[in-house]
Amino acid sequence: MILINGEFKAHIEVSDRGFQYGDGLFETIAVAKGQPIFFNQHLKRLSEGCSRLHIPFPGSELLTTEAKKLCAHTEAAVLKIILTRGTGGRGYRQPDEIKTTRVLSLHPFPDYPDNYKEQGIVARFCDTPLGLNPRLAGIKHLNRLEQIMARSEWNNPAIQEGIMLDINGHVIEGTMTNLFYLKNKQLYTSSIEASGVAGIMRGLIISVAAKLGLTTIEHNFTQDELLSANEVFVCNSIIGIWPVKQIGKVHFTVGEETQLLQDKLIKLRNEDIKVDL
Repeated sequence: MILINGEFKAHIEVSDRGFQYGDGLFETIAVAKGQPIFFNQHLKRLSEGCSRLHIPFPGSELLTTEAKKLCAHTEAAVLKIILTRGTGGRGYRQPDEIKTTRVLSLHPFPDYPDNYKEQGIVARFCDTPLGLNPRLAGIKHLNRLEQIMARSEWNNPAIQEGIMLDINGHVIEGTMTNLFYLKNKQLYTSSIEASGVAGIMRGLIISVAAKLGLTTIEHNFTQDELLSANEVFVCNSIIGIWPVKQIGKVHFTVGEETQLLQDKLIKLRNEDIKVDL
């Protein structure tokens, strides 16, 4: 099911700047029992992204109403929200009057094996680098060619995720995830000041970790530093946390801290489902 500017239809204007230039933002949200999970956090990030790109935000109330309309009576699904700068003529110059296009679509929830959460996944380093752009860093904008090229590097079903580095050789994130590692009871994740996405789950993990007495250090680190970790995991709003059991030839254990963070996030998720939008 798809809602485009509040109407059930499946076609968008060819002149829409989201199609023409990737001029927009998106959110990918897990849905359970008719409820978009951590919806307020997603709306906050969407609003902040609109502010940074100078795209008029349609408003949380309108997006909430449309999300409830689309997700009602859905047991498990993925809700995707796309906001673009609307239609405009040829050329990069923005229209004088911007009418934001909003697209809400509902998709089947991916059928990932339970052992990804329990036993961990296998990852590899990607050759495709992430560029540096502090003006766009953190935003979940529609321009995802780097991730698409990185994901095209492997077809082996035994590998579940690719780890991307920036052009300076610093580990940033997975193709579809944020990445954390633990070493000597200390939690680390990459700095996203110049590259990468500020994931909703990333933010929640940093918050939960602080309550558990784990301070998260955000810094630039290399492949070798990552491979010397005690525990590694990736995360996003759909999968939650997946421990990483292997990167290349290096193996990791699914440690206590990773499992504790998984348990706390599942509890938060269940509590959020009970909250009426």
